[in-house]
Order: sequence, then structure tokens, then C-alpha cells
Amino acid sequence: MKPREIKPGIFSVGAVDWDRRLFDELIPLPDGTSYNSYLIAGGDKTALIDSVDPPLCHMLEENLKAAGKPGIDYVVCLHAEQDHSGSIPRVLELHPGAKVVTNPKCKGMLIDHLQIPEERFIEVGDRETLSLGGRTLEFIYTPWVHWPETMTAYLREDKLLFSCDFFGSHLATSDAFVTDEATVYEAAKRYYAEIMMPFRKFIRKHLEVLAELGINFIAPSHGPAYDNPAFIIDAYRDWASDSVANEVVLPYTSMHGSTKEMVEYFTRALMARGVTVKRFDLARTDLGKLAMALVDTATIVLGAPTVLGGPHPLVVQTAYLAGALKPKARFASVIGSYGWGGRTVETLASFISGLNVEVLEPVMVRGFPRESDFADLDKLADKIAEKHRSL
Repeated sequence: MKPREIKPGIFSVGAVDWDRRLFDELIPLPDGTSYNSYLIAGGDKTALIDSVDPPLCHMLEENLKAAGKPGIDYVVCLHAEQDHSGSIPRVLELHPGAKVVTNPKCKGMLIDHLQIPEERFIEVGDRETLSLGGRTLEFIYTPWVHWPETMTAYLREDKLLFSCDFFGSHLATSDAFVTDEATVYEAAKRYYAEIMMPFRKFIRKHLEVLAELGINFIAPSHGPAYDNPAFIIDAYRDWASDSVANEVVLPYTSMHGSTKEMVEYFTRALMARGVTVKRFDLARTDLGKLAMALVDTATIVLGAPTVLGGPHPLVVQTAYLAGALKPKARFASVIGSYGWGGRTVETLASFISGLNVEVLEPVMVRGFPRESDFADLDKLADKIAEKHRSL
């Protein structure tokens, strides 16, 4: 089957990974993913934008052969992570005259990780260009989206941005372009939450630079391409902004019912005050959906029973995740129970210490909650509702 021509002379030659369900042995992939690679035919030269994850290298080879182009002059590497770069050595083997075009930092990583000989590289600087004959690639550095060496490539004449992981979505689909915006929005938001959210301040700066280009089309490294780029650019502006929603994210677990009883009561108390609650039972939840909920929330409240003097390990994992993802939440607190004592609150506070949040008075209960404890939960709900109104 001939690879799809997304624009005249530009072919999508990557691979769809329909069955993969875990990325980096860490990130859930409920909808699979794709490794997008693009072949650009210029008047004089041919360039390949990125490669694919090595296990699907055979699909890249088949697509390149079916594209009917005799040779590749340049292999542009936008990002050194192996799902982008891992098949480059094989491409260089098949095209011995090809050069790898990338920035100096990425070059060093590719030499270290893939042992590509130094003489196979051409280094490009920020805003430097490469002519293919009638088509011009402009390279735009976008560090920390999401590695320090990442960059994008803008095909000037076509006003097409090869955006690397920027604007991507882990979504296996037969569609070359976005056809169902609601589905892609959710997949892209999950991708942003799990991978991009810690770098939202960098993302805001890069969005300003890209706004000057006049982009008509975005071809990301994962998921379908955007022939309506405003759809995903506007979504990123919203996600990366400082605005938060009138929401509480409430991840919890409960061993003997005490913390669960508090969570049930607290949920009702927040709802009665007009606050949206997104609750996650950590023994059963999809961490990707939890990460998505963290994107917009104003407040995080951890529901934690005490185990051996400290917080339950599932809540520790969640606090660590929140601390690593750095959502824009403004407030945080802890509710939970203990048997005889411990340092549950102090331990959880240490994991989220890097967040720019105001910590509200926690509610920790010895044993099963009593009327006075429910009254304290009401006070915490009052405080959260008041804080949200003041935003």
C-alpha cells in the first residue's frame, strides 16, 4: 500500500502501533499510539523527518520503498528519544549518502545512545534553514518540550510545522488528519498532562514564537495531523495558562473504611457549596485520567490512611506524581485517618513542596470519624469554596 500523501510531495511514512498499552514502562496507552515520520520531496533533495520506534522499523522501510523516492539526502532528527530516533541507524545503512540534520545537543545524545558516527551529522542552529530545492526547512529550537534538545521544523512554502512531541497525542488511528476533535482533544490532553505539563512555562514562550509563523498545518510525531491548527494551539494556550477551574481533585484510598467515609462526606460537602469534585479511587484508577484532571484543577486534596506511621503507598505515589507534573493548582490539603499516630501529613507535604500551592488545614482523624471531625470537613469545604470564589 502506498503511503499517504498529506500534501503534494509530502508523505506520511511512519507506523501505527495499534496494540501498545504502556510507554516507557510508565505511561498507559489505552488507545495505542503512532510514530510519525514524514518524507519531503524537494526539487533537489529529499528529507526524512524523524524515524520510528525500532520494533516497527520494518514498517518504515516498507513505506519508504512504496513512496517511490530513489534516495534520502537528509534525516532530520527533532528529538533524541528512541521512538523518534531509534531507526535512524537502519535508515543510514539503507541510504549511505544521507546525513543526519540536528542541533548540537541532540547530536551528542544520538552519538551516545545510538553510536551514529560523527561524520554523518550536519549541525543546525536555531532559526537556521535548509534548502531542498523549492522547499525550505527552518529549524526552531523548542527546548524542554519535553527534553532539552527538542526542536521543530517549519516548511516555509507550505506553512507546515513538524512539531515533534509538541501537540502530539497517543492515539492509534487510521485517519491521517483529525476527524473527531472530541476524541483527539481528550488524547492530546492526556498526552499534555503526562508529558508536557511540567514544562508549561516553556510551552507558553514557545507558543509565542510559533504564533509568528503563520502555521496552516501541524504534523506532530504522535497522533493525527492538524489541518485546523487553531484547534490544538488554542487548547495548549488554555492548558498552559495560569487559569484554574472551580474543581477539587480528590485522589484517595481506604483500608478499613474510615478514610472512605470522610471522602464520601467531603464530596457531598463540596458539591453543596458549588465546587466540582473529581474523585479517584487509587486502588483502581487510571493514572492518566488523574493526570488529566490535574491540568485545570484549583485544589488537590489527598485522602490518606496511615500505614506504619506514614501515608499509604498509593497516596505517596500520587503525591510524588503531582509534585513531578507540577500542575497549576493553587491550594492543597490532606484528609485521612490513623490508628495511633504518624507523620502522614508531613510526608505528603514533602512530596508536593515544589508546587506553588497554599496548604489548607488538614483533617486527620484517629479511628472512625465523629461528628466533630465531620464539622472540620465542613470547615475545610467552606475554606476551599471561599478560596475558589476569590480567584
